[in-house]
Amino acid sequence: MDRVQALEEKTAHLMRAVEDLSDVVARQAREIEILQRRVQMLMEREAEREAMAGAAPEANVRPPHW
Repeated sequence: MDRVQALEEKTAHLMRAVEDLSDVVARQAREIEILQRRVQMLMEREAEREAMAGAAPEANVRPPHW
């Protein structure tokens, strides 16, 4: 019975580790969603600001050394 008990303990620890990792992954997925929305919002805000200034978007402007 000692061997079976050891295997059960290992299984319990592994199951706990899997649950903990699953929680971490779920939390990170939520954080990534929030960050993606914030980046999109900032990109839109910057595009609007550049449009209001009448300047060409900086991505389309050649650097001075060209």
